[in-house]
Amino acid sequence: MNSCFVPGQGSWDYLTVDEAARRLYVSHGTQVEVVDVDSLAVVGSIPKTPGVHGIAIAPELGRGFVSNGEASTVTIFDLKTLKTIADVPAGKKPDAIIYDPATARVFAFNRGSNSATAIDAATGKVTGTVDLGGGLEFAAADGKGSVFNNLEDESLVLKINSKDLKVEERWPTAPCSAPSSMAMDRANRRLFLGCRSKVMAVMNADIGKVITTLLIGDHVDATVFDPETKLIFNSNGEGTISVIREESPDKYSVVETVKTLPRAKTMALDAKTHRLFLSTAEAGQFEVLVVGN
Repeated sequence: MNSCFVPGQGSWDYLTVDEAARRLYVSHGTQVEVVDVDSLAVVGSIPKTPGVHGIAIAPELGRGFVSNGEASTVTIFDLKTLKTIADVPAGKKPDAIIYDPATARVFAFNRGSNSATAIDAATGKVTGTVDLGGGLEFAAADGKGSVFNNLEDESLVLKINSKDLKVEERWPTAPCSAPSSMAMDRANRRLFLGCRSKVMAVMNADIGKVITTLLIGDHVDATVFDPETKLIFNSNGEGTISVIREESPDKYSVVETVKTLPRAKTMALDAKTHRLFLSTAEAGQFEVLVVGN
């Protein structure tokens, strides 16, 4: 495990890899740090993103999007220059944020108003709001017109029509409770839910059936899927990564538990190198951990 240190102090949340541009976007206090994925050098920042939580990118449009929890806005920035293009009003306390390629919309999930704000990625205009009716957490898009979102407090997964902006299904996640993180195997239509009940649930994304659950570490906050290696990674606040292999769409096995550092609970995958990036702070120093080759 390697690491790179980032100047400054403050809170942190999600990380996002732009695989093509070889950049890693790291939420950090009131700005986004931008790190070269290969050299691990800090190459820039996106300032004035108060209470930043997540970063979504639309590579074909050359734009990135930052959810600002304290300002209740989404900052749109240029992927090449990192310059701010606009600040768009969202709901209260936007947290998770994803890009849906099927509609070219960005969805910001507002924890303070239990809703999702849909933004046209090309124009930056708000196209609508979806009432989700619960304590939302992370989300995933299938690329075919559906967006899925965890309701952590209610132990539900919502299926949202990303074009019509309507909730189509509300699926229970039992025996998983408090689903916090989410990733998706789009090819096999499987959702991977990291649950605070110390399990990862596998759900059929077409019918909402929980296929199986596997034990993971405590306080999971991010799940990622590597489609090439068929490995699923769950980063846990206790300072571990629980690794699970997809043997087939309906069969899974626990591979290993990798030690990281306490509070390193958010994570991003570089699918090109198969390396994982996590952020945490130790002895007052903010750092990005690198796990893998």
